[in-house]
Amino acid sequence: MLKQYKIRHYDFKLVLMVVSLAVIGIFAVGSVDAALQSKQIAGLAFGIFLMLVISLFDYSVLLNLYWLMYVFNLALLALVILMGYSANNAQRWLVLAGIRFQPSELAKILLILFFAQFINKHKENLNTFKYITLCVILFALPAGLIFVQPDLSTTMIVCLIFCIIMFTAGLRWRVIIGVLAVAVPAFLIFMYLVLQPDQKIISERHLYQLNRVISFLNKEETSNSTGYQQEYSVMAIGSGQLTGKGYKNNQISSVKNANFIAEQETDFIFAVIGEEFGFVGSCTVIVLVLLISVECLLIARRAKDIAGTIIASGVGAMLGFQAFINMGVVTYLLPNTGLPLPFVSYGLTSLVSSFIGIGFVLNVGLQCQQK
Repeated sequence: MLKQYKIRHYDFKLVLMVVSLAVIGIFAVGSVDAALQSKQIAGLAFGIFLMLVISLFDYSVLLNLYWLMYVFNLALLALVILMGYSANNAQRWLVLAGIRFQPSELAKILLILFFAQFINKHKENLNTFKYITLCVILFALPAGLIFVQPDLSTTMIVCLIFCIIMFTAGLRWRVIIGVLAVAVPAFLIFMYLVLQPDQKIISERHLYQLNRVISFLNKEETSNSTGYQQEYSVMAIGSGQLTGKGYKNNQISSVKNANFIAEQETDFIFAVIGEEFGFVGSCTVIVLVLLISVECLLIARRAKDIAGTIIASGVGAMLGFQAFINMGVVTYLLPNTGLPLPFVSYGLTSLVSSFIGIGFVLNVGLQCQQK
Protein backbone atom coordinates (compact mmCIF):
# COMPACT_ATOMS: atom_id res chain seq x y z
CA MET A 1 0.00 0.00 0.00
CA LEU A 2 2.86 2.38 0.87
CA LYS A 3 5.44 2.90 -1.86
CA GLN A 4 8.90 4.37 -1.96
CA TYR A 5 8.64 7.77 -3.61
CA LYS A 6 11.32 10.30 -4.48
CA ILE A 7 10.77 13.63 -2.76
CA ARG A 8 11.59 15.56 -5.94
CA HIS A 9 8.47 14.07 -7.55
CA TYR A 10 6.18 15.47 -4.84
CA ASP A 11 4.00 18.33 -6.11
CA PHE A 12 4.97 20.92 -3.51
CA LYS A 13 3.57 23.78 -5.57
CA LEU A 14 0.07 22.27 -5.34
CA VAL A 15 0.50 21.88 -1.57
CA LEU A 16 1.70 25.48 -1.30
CA MET A 17 -1.27 26.80 -3.28
CA VAL A 18 -3.96 24.98 -1.26
CA VAL A 19 -2.34 25.86 2.07
CA SER A 20 -2.01 29.51 1.00
CA LEU A 21 -5.69 29.60 0.06
CA ALA A 22 -6.63 28.02 3.39
CA VAL A 23 -4.52 30.54 5.32
CA ILE A 24 -6.35 33.38 3.55
CA GLY A 25 -9.56 31.71 4.70
CA ILE A 26 -8.35 31.59 8.30
CA PHE A 27 -7.67 35.34 8.31
CA ALA A 28 -11.04 36.09 6.67
CA VAL A 29 -12.97 33.86 9.08
CA GLY A 30 -11.12 35.43 12.03
CA SER A 31 -12.15 38.87 10.85
CA VAL A 32 -15.83 37.88 10.87
CA ASP A 33 -15.79 35.91 14.15
CA ALA A 34 -12.60 35.48 16.16
CA ALA A 35 -14.15 32.57 18.08
CA LEU A 36 -14.32 30.49 14.88
CA GLN A 37 -10.72 31.11 13.86
CA SER A 38 -9.22 28.54 16.25
CA LYS A 39 -11.59 25.87 14.93
CA GLN A 40 -10.62 26.71 11.36
CA ILE A 41 -6.93 26.45 12.28
CA ALA A 42 -7.57 23.03 13.84
CA GLY A 43 -9.41 21.98 10.67
CA LEU A 44 -6.47 23.17 8.57
CA ALA A 45 -3.97 21.20 10.67
CA PHE A 46 -6.10 18.04 10.52
CA GLY A 47 -6.72 18.50 6.79
CA ILE A 48 -3.01 18.90 6.03
CA PHE A 49 -2.24 15.78 8.08
CA LEU A 50 -4.81 13.71 6.17
CA MET A 51 -3.63 15.15 2.85
CA LEU A 52 0.00 14.18 3.51
CA VAL A 53 -0.89 10.68 4.75
CA ILE A 54 -3.26 9.93 1.85
CA SER A 55 -0.75 11.27 -0.68
CA LEU A 56 1.69 8.51 0.30
CA PHE A 57 -0.80 5.64 -0.03
CA ASP A 58 -1.16 3.88 -3.36
CA TYR A 59 -4.56 5.00 -4.62
CA SER A 60 -4.83 1.84 -6.76
CA VAL A 61 -4.91 -0.25 -3.59
CA LEU A 62 -7.36 2.02 -1.77
CA LEU A 63 -9.71 1.96 -4.76
CA ASN A 64 -10.21 -1.79 -4.28
CA LEU A 65 -12.61 -0.75 -1.51
CA TYR A 66 -14.76 1.16 -4.01
CA TRP A 67 -17.98 -0.74 -3.28
CA LEU A 68 -17.46 -0.25 0.44
CA MET A 69 -17.01 3.48 -0.22
CA TYR A 70 -20.26 3.55 -2.19
CA VAL A 71 -22.29 1.73 0.46
CA PHE A 72 -20.75 3.85 3.23
CA ASN A 73 -21.67 6.98 1.27
CA LEU A 74 -25.28 5.87 0.83
CA ALA A 75 -25.51 4.93 4.51
CA LEU A 76 -24.32 8.37 5.67
CA LEU A 77 -26.68 10.20 3.31
CA ALA A 78 -29.60 7.99 4.38
CA LEU A 79 -28.83 8.67 8.05
CA VAL A 80 -29.08 12.39 7.32
CA ILE A 81 -32.65 11.86 6.13
CA LEU A 82 -33.55 9.63 9.08
CA MET A 83 -31.84 11.37 11.99
CA GLY A 84 -30.07 14.42 10.62
CA TYR A 85 -29.64 17.78 12.31
CA SER A 86 -31.77 20.58 10.83
CA ALA A 87 -30.89 24.24 10.40
CA ASN A 88 -32.23 26.98 8.09
CA ASN A 89 -35.03 24.75 6.74
CA ALA A 90 -32.56 22.06 5.63
CA GLN A 91 -31.56 18.71 7.14
CA ARG A 92 -27.95 18.32 6.00
CA TRP A 93 -25.90 17.47 9.08
CA LEU A 94 -25.20 14.41 11.20
CA VAL A 95 -24.14 14.42 14.84
CA LEU A 96 -22.09 11.32 15.71
CA ALA A 97 -20.05 11.02 18.91
CA GLY A 98 -20.69 14.68 19.59
CA ILE A 99 -19.22 15.76 16.24
CA ARG A 100 -21.43 17.54 13.71
CA PHE A 101 -20.47 17.14 10.05
CA GLN A 102 -22.04 17.39 6.60
CA PRO A 103 -21.96 14.04 4.75
CA SER A 104 -22.78 15.63 1.38
CA GLU A 105 -19.32 17.27 1.38
CA LEU A 106 -17.60 13.92 1.84
CA ALA A 107 -20.01 12.37 -0.69
CA LYS A 108 -18.39 14.36 -3.52
CA ILE A 109 -15.00 12.77 -2.83
CA LEU A 110 -16.44 9.27 -2.33
CA LEU A 111 -18.36 9.48 -5.62
CA ILE A 112 -15.20 10.46 -7.50
CA LEU A 113 -13.27 7.54 -5.97
CA PHE A 114 -16.07 5.06 -6.62
CA PHE A 115 -16.52 5.93 -10.28
CA ALA A 116 -12.76 6.07 -10.80
CA GLN A 117 -12.48 2.37 -9.99
CA PHE A 118 -15.87 1.32 -11.37
CA ILE A 119 -15.12 2.82 -14.79
CA ASN A 120 -11.52 1.60 -14.70
CA LYS A 121 -12.76 -1.96 -14.29
CA HIS A 122 -15.36 -1.70 -17.07
CA LYS A 123 -13.80 0.87 -19.43
CA GLU A 124 -14.26 -1.39 -22.47
CA ASN A 125 -18.06 -1.10 -22.01
CA LEU A 126 -18.13 2.63 -21.35
CA ASN A 127 -20.01 3.63 -24.49
CA THR A 128 -22.68 0.94 -24.34
CA PHE A 129 -26.25 1.89 -23.45
CA LYS A 130 -26.41 -0.71 -20.68
CA TYR A 131 -23.26 0.55 -18.97
CA ILE A 132 -24.17 4.25 -19.25
CA THR A 133 -27.60 3.49 -17.78
CA LEU A 134 -25.97 1.60 -14.90
CA CYS A 135 -23.62 4.54 -14.20
CA VAL A 136 -26.57 6.96 -14.18
CA ILE A 137 -28.49 4.76 -11.73
CA LEU A 138 -25.50 4.39 -9.42
CA PHE A 139 -25.03 8.15 -9.50
CA ALA A 140 -28.74 8.97 -9.10
CA LEU A 141 -29.06 7.14 -5.76
CA PRO A 142 -26.65 9.33 -3.73
CA ALA A 143 -27.53 12.44 -5.76
CA GLY A 144 -31.21 11.91 -4.95
CA LEU A 145 -30.47 11.56 -1.24
CA ILE A 146 -28.58 14.86 -1.35
CA PHE A 147 -31.39 16.58 -3.24
CA VAL A 148 -34.12 15.63 -0.75
CA GLN A 149 -32.24 17.12 2.24
CA PRO A 150 -32.89 19.61 0.45
CA ASP A 151 -29.49 20.63 -0.95
CA LEU A 152 -29.90 21.72 -4.56
CA SER A 153 -26.52 23.46 -4.76
CA THR A 154 -24.52 20.36 -3.79
CA THR A 155 -26.72 18.28 -6.10
CA MET A 156 -25.74 20.60 -8.95
CA ILE A 157 -22.06 20.22 -8.08
CA VAL A 158 -22.17 16.40 -8.01
CA CYS A 159 -24.04 16.44 -11.34
CA LEU A 160 -21.28 18.56 -12.87
CA ILE A 161 -18.65 16.25 -11.37
CA PHE A 162 -20.41 13.21 -12.83
CA CYS A 163 -20.47 14.84 -16.27
CA ILE A 164 -16.73 15.57 -16.07
CA ILE A 165 -16.04 12.00 -14.92
CA MET A 166 -17.91 10.51 -17.87
CA PHE A 167 -16.26 12.91 -20.31
CA THR A 168 -12.70 12.29 -19.09
CA ALA A 169 -13.36 8.55 -19.01
CA GLY A 170 -13.77 8.65 -22.79
CA LEU A 171 -17.49 8.95 -23.48
CA ARG A 172 -17.97 9.39 -27.22
CA TRP A 173 -18.99 12.76 -28.63
CA ARG A 174 -22.04 11.34 -30.36
CA VAL A 175 -23.33 10.12 -26.98
CA ILE A 176 -22.61 13.50 -25.38
CA ILE A 177 -24.33 15.40 -28.20
CA GLY A 178 -27.30 13.04 -28.02
CA VAL A 179 -27.67 13.58 -24.28
CA LEU A 180 -27.40 17.36 -24.66
CA ALA A 181 -29.98 17.32 -27.47
CA VAL A 182 -32.47 15.85 -25.02
CA ALA A 183 -31.34 17.45 -21.74
CA VAL A 184 -31.14 21.11 -22.82
CA PRO A 185 -34.70 21.37 -24.28
CA ALA A 186 -36.04 19.36 -21.34
CA PHE A 187 -34.38 21.75 -18.87
CA LEU A 188 -35.73 24.82 -20.69
CA ILE A 189 -39.26 23.39 -20.72
CA PHE A 190 -38.96 22.51 -17.01
CA MET A 191 -37.81 26.05 -16.14
CA TYR A 192 -40.66 27.55 -18.15
CA LEU A 193 -43.21 25.41 -16.32
CA VAL A 194 -41.89 26.02 -12.79
CA LEU A 195 -41.71 29.78 -13.35
CA GLN A 196 -45.45 29.94 -13.99
CA PRO A 197 -47.44 31.59 -11.15
CA ASP A 198 -49.65 28.56 -10.57
CA GLN A 199 -46.97 25.86 -10.93
CA LYS A 200 -47.50 22.61 -8.97
CA ILE A 201 -44.21 20.88 -9.83
CA ILE A 202 -42.04 22.24 -7.01
CA SER A 203 -43.06 21.08 -3.54
CA GLU A 204 -43.46 23.41 -0.59
CA ARG A 205 -40.18 22.20 0.91
CA HIS A 206 -38.20 23.22 -2.19
CA LEU A 207 -40.15 26.41 -2.84
CA TYR A 208 -37.48 28.66 -1.32
CA GLN A 209 -35.03 27.47 -4.01
CA LEU A 210 -37.46 28.50 -6.74
CA ASN A 211 -37.94 31.87 -5.05
CA ARG A 212 -34.19 32.46 -5.21
CA VAL A 213 -34.20 31.87 -8.97
CA ILE A 214 -37.22 34.16 -9.44
CA SER A 215 -35.52 36.80 -7.30
CA PHE A 216 -32.40 36.61 -9.46
CA LEU A 217 -34.39 36.93 -12.70
CA ASN A 218 -36.31 39.93 -11.31
CA LYS A 219 -33.58 41.83 -9.47
CA GLU A 220 -35.25 45.23 -9.60
CA GLU A 221 -38.53 43.97 -8.16
CA THR A 222 -37.04 41.82 -5.38
CA SER A 223 -33.96 43.81 -4.37
CA ASN A 224 -35.41 44.79 -0.99
CA SER A 225 -36.90 41.40 -0.13
CA THR A 226 -34.88 38.35 -1.20
CA GLY A 227 -32.00 39.86 -3.19
CA TYR A 228 -30.71 42.28 -0.57
CA GLN A 229 -28.01 39.90 0.70
CA GLN A 230 -26.30 39.67 -2.67
CA GLU A 231 -26.67 43.41 -3.24
CA TYR A 232 -24.90 44.14 0.04
CA SER A 233 -22.26 41.61 -0.96
CA VAL A 234 -21.58 43.46 -4.23
CA MET A 235 -21.51 46.71 -2.26
CA ALA A 236 -18.91 45.28 0.13
CA ILE A 237 -16.65 44.08 -2.69
CA GLY A 238 -16.93 47.38 -4.54
CA SER A 239 -16.17 49.43 -1.42
CA GLY A 240 -12.85 47.59 -1.03
CA GLN A 241 -11.57 49.24 -4.22
CA LEU A 242 -7.94 48.35 -5.07
CA THR A 243 -6.33 47.34 -1.76
CA GLY A 244 -9.31 47.13 0.63
CA LYS A 245 -10.34 48.87 3.82
CA GLY A 246 -7.86 46.91 5.90
CA TYR A 247 -7.97 43.75 7.97
CA LYS A 248 -10.43 43.93 10.88
CA ASN A 249 -11.07 47.59 10.13
CA ASN A 250 -13.48 49.50 12.36
CA GLN A 251 -14.93 51.78 9.71
CA ILE A 252 -18.59 52.65 10.17
CA SER A 253 -19.15 52.30 6.42
CA SER A 254 -18.07 48.65 6.49
CA VAL A 255 -20.82 46.31 5.27
CA LYS A 256 -19.24 43.47 7.26
CA ASN A 257 -19.14 45.43 10.52
CA ALA A 258 -22.78 46.43 10.10
CA ASN A 259 -23.76 42.73 9.73
CA PHE A 260 -25.76 43.44 6.59
CA ILE A 261 -24.70 40.09 5.11
CA ALA A 262 -25.78 36.81 6.70
CA GLU A 263 -23.44 33.79 6.66
CA GLN A 264 -20.39 36.01 6.16
CA GLU A 265 -18.00 33.37 7.44
CA THR A 266 -19.32 30.66 5.10
CA ASP A 267 -21.15 31.30 1.84
CA PHE A 268 -20.24 35.01 1.59
CA ILE A 269 -16.63 34.93 2.80
CA PHE A 270 -15.50 36.22 -0.61
CA ALA A 271 -17.34 39.48 0.09
CA VAL A 272 -15.31 39.91 3.31
CA ILE A 273 -12.08 39.36 1.38
CA GLY A 274 -13.16 41.86 -1.28
CA GLU A 275 -13.99 44.52 1.29
CA GLU A 276 -10.93 44.11 3.51
CA PHE A 277 -8.28 43.21 0.91
CA GLY A 278 -9.79 44.85 -2.15
CA PHE A 279 -9.32 43.96 -5.79
CA VAL A 280 -5.83 42.63 -5.06
CA GLY A 281 -7.08 40.19 -2.43
CA SER A 282 -10.03 39.05 -4.56
CA CYS A 283 -7.80 38.42 -7.57
CA THR A 284 -5.34 36.50 -5.39
CA VAL A 285 -8.09 34.10 -4.35
CA ILE A 286 -9.37 33.74 -7.92
CA VAL A 287 -5.89 33.06 -9.31
CA LEU A 288 -5.10 30.50 -6.59
CA VAL A 289 -8.35 28.60 -7.24
CA LEU A 290 -7.68 28.68 -10.99
CA LEU A 291 -4.09 27.46 -10.59
CA ILE A 292 -5.15 24.65 -8.25
CA SER A 293 -7.78 23.44 -10.73
CA VAL A 294 -5.37 23.66 -13.66
CA GLU A 295 -2.67 21.78 -11.72
CA CYS A 296 -5.17 18.99 -10.99
CA LEU A 297 -6.05 18.77 -14.69
CA LEU A 298 -2.36 18.66 -15.67
CA ILE A 299 -1.84 15.77 -13.26
CA ALA A 300 -4.90 14.06 -14.76
CA ARG A 301 -3.30 14.21 -18.22
CA ARG A 302 -0.18 12.40 -16.93
CA ALA A 303 -1.98 9.79 -14.83
CA LYS A 304 -0.90 6.17 -15.24
CA ASP A 305 -4.46 4.89 -15.75
CA ILE A 306 -8.04 6.01 -16.27
CA ALA A 307 -8.72 5.82 -12.51
CA GLY A 308 -6.00 8.37 -11.80
CA THR A 309 -7.29 10.60 -14.59
CA ILE A 310 -10.80 10.55 -13.14
CA ILE A 311 -9.58 11.27 -9.59
CA ALA A 312 -7.44 14.27 -10.55
CA SER A 313 -9.89 15.74 -13.05
CA GLY A 314 -12.85 15.09 -10.74
CA VAL A 315 -11.25 16.86 -7.78
CA GLY A 316 -10.08 19.72 -10.01
CA ALA A 317 -13.57 20.11 -11.46
CA MET A 318 -15.17 19.94 -8.01
CA LEU A 319 -13.00 22.73 -6.63
CA GLY A 320 -13.23 24.85 -9.78
CA PHE A 321 -16.99 24.58 -10.27
CA GLN A 322 -17.74 25.13 -6.60
CA ALA A 323 -15.52 28.21 -6.42
CA PHE A 324 -16.99 29.61 -9.65
CA ILE A 325 -20.56 29.19 -8.39
CA ASN A 326 -19.73 30.64 -4.96
CA MET A 327 -18.08 33.72 -6.46
CA GLY A 328 -20.91 34.03 -8.98
CA VAL A 329 -23.43 34.14 -6.14
CA VAL A 330 -21.40 36.63 -4.09
CA THR A 331 -21.04 38.97 -7.10
CA TYR A 332 -24.75 38.55 -7.99
CA LEU A 333 -24.00 36.85 -11.31
CA LEU A 334 -25.84 33.68 -10.22
CA PRO A 335 -28.85 32.95 -7.97
CA ASN A 336 -28.15 32.45 -4.27
CA THR A 337 -27.26 28.79 -3.74
CA GLY A 338 -25.47 28.33 -0.43
CA LEU A 339 -22.15 26.78 -1.46
CA PRO A 340 -18.93 27.32 0.51
CA LEU A 341 -15.77 28.62 -1.15
CA PRO A 342 -13.28 25.69 -1.11
CA PHE A 343 -10.47 26.02 1.46
CA VAL A 344 -11.66 29.53 2.39
CA SER A 345 -15.18 29.37 3.89
CA TYR A 346 -15.67 28.31 7.48
CA GLY A 347 -16.79 24.70 7.72
CA LEU A 348 -14.58 21.85 8.85
CA THR A 349 -16.29 19.15 6.75
CA SER A 350 -15.79 21.12 3.54
CA LEU A 351 -12.21 22.05 4.46
CA VAL A 352 -11.10 18.55 5.45
CA SER A 353 -12.89 16.92 2.47
CA SER A 354 -11.10 19.28 0.08
CA PHE A 355 -7.73 18.36 1.59
CA ILE A 356 -8.59 14.65 1.30
CA GLY A 357 -9.30 15.17 -2.39
CA ILE A 358 -5.99 16.97 -2.89
CA GLY A 359 -4.23 14.11 -1.06
CA PHE A 360 -5.48 11.66 -3.67
CA VAL A 361 -4.48 14.02 -6.48
CA LEU A 362 -0.96 14.26 -5.04
CA ASN A 363 -0.67 10.46 -5.04
CA VAL A 364 -1.88 10.32 -8.64
CA GLY A 365 0.92 12.76 -9.44
CA LEU A 366 3.48 10.60 -7.65
CA GLN A 367 2.22 7.51 -9.49
CA CYS A 368 2.80 9.36 -12.79
CA GLN A 369 6.51 9.30 -12.03
CA GLN A 370 6.45 5.54 -11.49
CA LYS A 371 5.28 4.74 -15.03
